[in-house]
Amino acid sequence: MTNGFLRDNEVAPELDGQKQGRHGSLPTRPPVERAVLVGVDTPNSPWKIEDSLDELEQLADTANVAVVARLTQKLDEPHPRTFLGKGKLEELAELRRSTGATVVLFDDELSPSQERNIEEQLGVLVIDRTALILDIFARRARTHEGKLQVELAQLEYRLPRLTRMWTHLSRQGSAGGAAGGGVGLRGPGETQLEVDRRQARERINHIKTQIEQVRKHRRTSRDRRREEGFPVVALVGYTNAGKSTLLNKLSGATVLAENKLFATLDPTTRQVQLPGGTISLWTDTVGFIQKLPTGLVAAFRATLEEIGEADALVHVVDVTHENAEEQAATVRETLQSLDAADKPAIIALNKVDRLAPDGVAERPDVGDINPDGYVLISAEQGWGMDELLERVQKLVDGDLKEVRVLLPYANSALVDMFHQRGQVLEEEYCEDGTRIHGLIPQRYYPDIRLYLNSGATA
Repeated sequence: MTNGFLRDNEVAPELDGQKQGRHGSLPTRPPVERAVLVGVDTPNSPWKIEDSLDELEQLADTANVAVVARLTQKLDEPHPRTFLGKGKLEELAELRRSTGATVVLFDDELSPSQERNIEEQLGVLVIDRTALILDIFARRARTHEGKLQVELAQLEYRLPRLTRMWTHLSRQGSAGGAAGGGVGLRGPGETQLEVDRRQARERINHIKTQIEQVRKHRRTSRDRRREEGFPVVALVGYTNAGKSTLLNKLSGATVLAENKLFATLDPTTRQVQLPGGTISLWTDTVGFIQKLPTGLVAAFRATLEEIGEADALVHVVDVTHENAEEQAATVRETLQSLDAADKPAIIALNKVDRLAPDGVAERPDVGDINPDGYVLISAEQGWGMDELLERVQKLVDGDLKEVRVLLPYANSALVDMFHQRGQVLEEEYCEDGTRIHGLIPQRYYPDIRLYLNSGATA
């Protein structure tokens, strides 16, 4: 895994023998790259092109890249060979020369052939949005699990791009230059390419095996939490919406909270006490972003399963962002791709303190973001925390069910559970156990069903 951009002759460090590419030795990355941003405005894009490039510039800043210019083109669809039209590509080449840019960043994922063709035209490194996000993730991953997931996504992204690294050798065929011909006529480049691909696939399979072990471990942990009865709340939202700040405020944790995209990558779980005394577990998940690479979603499957297994979601929205509605829509689409769109959820409109400089937040203008179902909060100032926790309490409890049970003394844990998770209306200590009349959340009903008295439910 690399902490710098993927150069056209650079692959994962696990692949041996790749010290040179078609440009010779590996270039040394300067402290700060200078980049031109490139975006194509298509009719079906839900974002304005300038807004999308603003976000790309934020990503570039997170990766320590200075943006020196932008270039856009309006097309029905990107050009299949060069992404941009011929004239616009020539304009990009001149812009790159005049600004002294050392890299060109595209706001969409390029195919391997598009990337190669554009680099041949420009003579500099070309990075697409996917590679940029992977670079940031590689920098941010701290745990062994996070590093595995990022490396898997990087390798799967790079595998189809290995072809360009040895094209200068693949033409060196024997028997009259018939490279890639019959037996004995293959060029050494193709042979090396096959070795590289095999090594990459072997590494991918090895990482997938390790991630599957992580997935099993997470499943075991979730099963244990379920047996202990702790409700689980997953914080979801667009990157930089304030999820980590919210977790810190509610739990007293010290999760990194930084004003940069993807400031935190590895999930963090902390205990938070709900108003009724219930101890809940809150998980801060990786932030979402528009055009999130599908390879990342697949690689982070073990982590993102935490969202699907949660009892409730808190969708944190940066209400001050000019694209708050588009960001919220992106999160909903991502949740849908994870089969978690139907989870019980609360929308927490964050950073309302910035809408009320005088310290008063009275129903700020929040556009059309689910106006009937949100909580106004400021995670930084601690505003709205009580209301948020009360809403979460109701969400995880669901409909309360009235029951009358006789719990054996041998099952004292169920009595504790009733006191912690439910509401005890009457309690009596009998010869055979503890008799309780009270209200219990629906999700705990299966645990006490065997001990119902006759006529126990109301």
